[in-house]
Amino acid sequence: MSIESTNPATGEVVDTYDEESEDEREAQLERASETFEEWSDTPIETRQRLLARAGEILRENADEYAELMTREMGKPIGQARDEVEKCAWVCDYYAEHAAEFLQDEVVASDESARTVVAYQPLGPILAIMPWNFPFWQVFRFAAPNLAAGNVGLLKHASNVPGCARAIEDVFHEAGFPEGAFTSLLISSSEIDAVIEDERIAGVTLTGSDGAGRAVAETAGSQLKKNVLELGGSDPFVVLEDAPMEQTVETAVQARLINNGQSCIAAKRFIVVDEVYDEFVDRFIEAMDDQVVGDPMDEDTDIGPQAREDLMEDLHGQVEETVEQGGELELGGEPMDREGAFYPPTVLTDVPENAPADEEELFGPVATVFRVADEAAAIEKANDTRFGLGASVWTEDLERGERVARQFESGLAFVNELVKSDPRLPFGGVKDSGYGRELSRHGIREFVNTKTIWVQQDAGEETTQVE
Repeated sequence: MSIESTNPATGEVVDTYDEESEDEREAQLERASETFEEWSDTPIETRQRLLARAGEILRENADEYAELMTREMGKPIGQARDEVEKCAWVCDYYAEHAAEFLQDEVVASDESARTVVAYQPLGPILAIMPWNFPFWQVFRFAAPNLAAGNVGLLKHASNVPGCARAIEDVFHEAGFPEGAFTSLLISSSEIDAVIEDERIAGVTLTGSDGAGRAVAETAGSQLKKNVLELGGSDPFVVLEDAPMEQTVETAVQARLINNGQSCIAAKRFIVVDEVYDEFVDRFIEAMDDQVVGDPMDEDTDIGPQAREDLMEDLHGQVEETVEQGGELELGGEPMDREGAFYPPTVLTDVPENAPADEEELFGPVATVFRVADEAAAIEKANDTRFGLGASVWTEDLERGERVARQFESGLAFVNELVKSDPRLPFGGVKDSGYGRELSRHGIREFVNTKTIWVQQDAGEETTQVE
């Protein structure tokens, strides 16, 4: 079997890769297991040094990696270069802070004992990663886990095999031992077998909530730790005192970044009645001004959708929403040109239970809702099964923080689009998953948080109550 990488802007095959056999997969798992025994005992200073070198390699080859991402999934080239830089940043961050986050914590307990909390690596961790940020999603998993002493195995999305191989090469060139990070070119049907393998200590997935449920079921049956970062239908709440020019400008960026294919993209724009008409008029005009075209062109704002079938699914959601009574204000039809191009699209007056109301629309489609006031805006923002990110726009920062605290989400922003930052924990609630990536919280997801009790007076009587 072979895996094809296809350029979504042209439909041309970029490259073809051989899918690995069962024997090859077995060899990779065994090598990862053996490498873990060595890597987990490697001084953390060495692990940090190699991670810093990985960041340098990313920057040295930024144009090459950016062009690869753009060819395989259609990301605008400027955004692709930004993605490479962010991957280098997360390497830098853990190269600087991993030892601090993982150092033993001495905890005051029994007066006659020395009690310590230690953070020790678990073993080989399987990462199942999506195509939309083909480098960043992987590095935000790999950097903290390699620094912690785990080894990584990557099952990347089938349409970005070149990115998977390139990431593996980064770690190899940086000096990580063979088997510290391995890309598995296998089909999705083989994932369960890998999760169930006794050598795998944990699994993390970024993807749809359906995929998350399947992975969690398999991991749970094996009692293996798992972290899930799933979909989102992020609300973008506009209150009556929002700074309108900044709000509209950021609203367009928040909806269209990465061709609209981001879990934390703003998808539901919830606007109070007092400024609804002004916001909609400005928003439609700004969306219509965006340049759709060749993602390799520096002037392009929006490239193609990552695959033809994904574009067709998105269009089906738009059509069904309009059939149920939604108003199509802009766009709404696949573009008559080569490639999987879909235009900036705006929907209003969307009825309850329509796809644009209750499903995640993974593409450049914005849904605008009119609400009476702040209370109604918060209620509408939380009226979703997802809970990844949310933002609120207001001149009153105290009011904004109060509203942000009421969002049912893992991330809440005031006067800023939702984004990830290596210094802050990232993840969701509800059907957007569980667990956290990044920051000190992320590096501690796949470690054994071990209590060590050293009794100083061996002759003293103790009692045990479980």
